[in-house]
Amino acid sequence: MNAILTGLRVVEGSAFVAAPLCGMTLAQMGADVIRFDLPSGGIDYRRWPMAESGLSIYWASMNKGKRSLAIDFRQPEGQEILTELITAPGEDRGILSTNFPMKGWLDYEKLKNKRSDLIAMNIIGNPDGSVAVDYTVNAAVGFPFVTGNAKVDKPINHVFPGWDISTGYAAAMGLLAAERHRRLTGMGQHIKLSLADVAFATVGNLGYIGEVEINKEERPNIGNSVYGSYGDDFGTIDNRRVMIIAVSVSQWKKLIKATESENAINKLEKKLGLDFNKEENRFEARKEINKIIAGWCEKYSLEHIQTIFNKHNVCWGPYQTFTQMLEEDDRCSTNNPLFAEVLQPGIGKYLMPGVPHQFNSEEREHPRGPLLGEHTDQILSEDLGLNENQIGKLYDQGIISGINE
Repeated sequence: MNAILTGLRVVEGSAFVAAPLCGMTLAQMGADVIRFDLPSGGIDYRRWPMAESGLSIYWASMNKGKRSLAIDFRQPEGQEILTELITAPGEDRGILSTNFPMKGWLDYEKLKNKRSDLIAMNIIGNPDGSVAVDYTVNAAVGFPFVTGNAKVDKPINHVFPGWDISTGYAAAMGLLAAERHRRLTGMGQHIKLSLADVAFATVGNLGYIGEVEINKEERPNIGNSVYGSYGDDFGTIDNRRVMIIAVSVSQWKKLIKATESENAINKLEKKLGLDFNKEENRFEARKEINKIIAGWCEKYSLEHIQTIFNKHNVCWGPYQTFTQMLEEDDRCSTNNPLFAEVLQPGIGKYLMPGVPHQFNSEEREHPRGPLLGEHTDQILSEDLGLNENQIGKLYDQGIISGINE
């Protein structure tokens, strides 16, 4: 967390990845993000991975820096309180972020009647409003057919929720764009951001749609090779694997020098009649080039390769399990200012990242995740002006909950 967005307040109703990530990104930049959940927690409150205490490490990690309001928004009293919170006056307020259906009490026009310049970001699945999640969207945009072992004749899903992540960051950008527009014009916005639209737009932006329409070609499944350039994975003598990339001419020359492959590569160029300074030629001859690079890699350990490649500034990276990443990679440690060891109540102390942006005027901080209902009393009293008797009555009615009940 830092002070870049200090003063901005966002009310969030969210679940799973995209919408919570949007709020977390804003919170880590200093915005006051108030997440509301049912007193029993939302549908992602116990999502894996879980700690032995029964608390979700995922939920705590995805909601860092936010305040938590536990309120039964199925009840009219809870809906009224949240409506007042969402539409509260102030130039830095009146902002809602949610992937809940915006109907009933959350209907944009109803909320807008309370505040005409309301900004609402609604993350949805498909652009027509029908249900879609990362896995179903990814299945539709071609990537599973070019993922995995080239010899496997079936689609393979990757486990990284790329469209959720892309949509979460796009939602944060959209909210900030709408907030700037409101400052300039006084107008609010109802923004619908479809997970599917983010995915299909990305496929188009990368040129993959044009490739099919213009070239009439289907992209092949080429395993871990880099399409249209040079890059692949290689084994080491100590049974580790490395990914090596040579996209530019400079990267290519550094790789050849580091692997002492100049003579072998020159002979291969003459044999094939290709100039490997051209990216497309390296791709065409990738199998032959791989034999040369593989022969070098398999003679050395990962540690030795790391020393040689770093000395020559080769573009490469080791394949690492999550455990290996944590134990071996300095980038995933407190030596990297991105990370700090943070005590999360009920879970324990573990490595947590701050916002990845490096603002030169603001120091990076590392907030923990909230406990469910941790800020209920504070929000109702300080943000909405309710007194102790009013708050106590809401507790008695089961409309709200906190951590000290």
